[in-house]
Amino acid sequence: MSYTVPDPKIFACTQSEELAEMIAKQYGTKLGKVTFSTYSDGEFQPSFEESVRGARVFIIGSTFPNSDHLMQMLLMLDAAKRASARHITAVLPYFGWARQDRKDKPRVPIGAKLIAKMLEVAGATRIITMDLHADQIQGFFEKPVDHLFASTVFLPYLRNLNLDKLTIASPDMGGSKRAYAYSKFLESDVVICYKQRKKANVISHMELIGDVTGKNVVLVDDMVDTAGTLTKAAEVMMEKGALSVRAICTHPILSGQAYERIENSKLEELIVTDSIPLRQESSKIKVVSCAHLFADVMHKVHNNTSISSKFLM
Repeated sequence: MSYTVPDPKIFACTQSEELAEMIAKQYGTKLGKVTFSTYSDGEFQPSFEESVRGARVFIIGSTFPNSDHLMQMLLMLDAAKRASARHITAVLPYFGWARQDRKDKPRVPIGAKLIAKMLEVAGATRIITMDLHADQIQGFFEKPVDHLFASTVFLPYLRNLNLDKLTIASPDMGGSKRAYAYSKFLESDVVICYKQRKKANVISHMELIGDVTGKNVVLVDDMVDTAGTLTKAAEVMMEKGALSVRAICTHPILSGQAYERIENSKLEELIVTDSIPLRQESSKIKVVSCAHLFADVMHKVHNNTSISSKFLM
């Protein structure tokens, strides 16, 4: 008696519904039906409104703050597990708490490790995510992790800009590896910003390593939070003689005064993905969708084919 593998089912957490709809459309299917019941005290409960027994389930949801977004993902994973789904893949375009990847001072948690274990305990049998803050977070999981690179969607956009005298820049020492990877692919120069912080999200000093005189600079980073680093880097580079400064950041967290800083900055534009929905429009922010990347990888995962072609760098 032959067994036919059923088509996968794709569900969305509420914070990523728009992106999930685009991913499902690119995949060639529709989002599965799920409802959320909310109690008066704020407690909520997801419910799958269709059978997932024996199916491969993809649950899409970025876990950016607040913590309700993570809790939605955990509850949906648990619901799929208890409904006898065969494979349960947590699709996390943005993996939150990733900046807590080590103990950088005494008596602090390693939040990224904790989140990884929570996802697995909840029922995830596979993780698909994009541009982790630190590559080694993949090692926090015991389940397979497909770590995608947003360069797949950013590089075509950069090529279409046709910038002369292109220079790739890293806004800090930690991002130098990413900047070198972009520069190698684009055959461009590299510069690096060296910064010192008074505390989280507050820069006390910044220096530039390299020459940007007469260059069109593109800053590359995995996320933009308060935009303090990016806007300061753009200011320093324009003072050093750069022709223009753009920034590419995968995850647009954009908290605090980020939108105001970007609008008033020397940045020509900020290019981001839709891994996190924007809270407001901005004339300087350009969104490049990552839906087709996730849809293609999900299709390959379901059909057990290689995804190595998706790693441009």
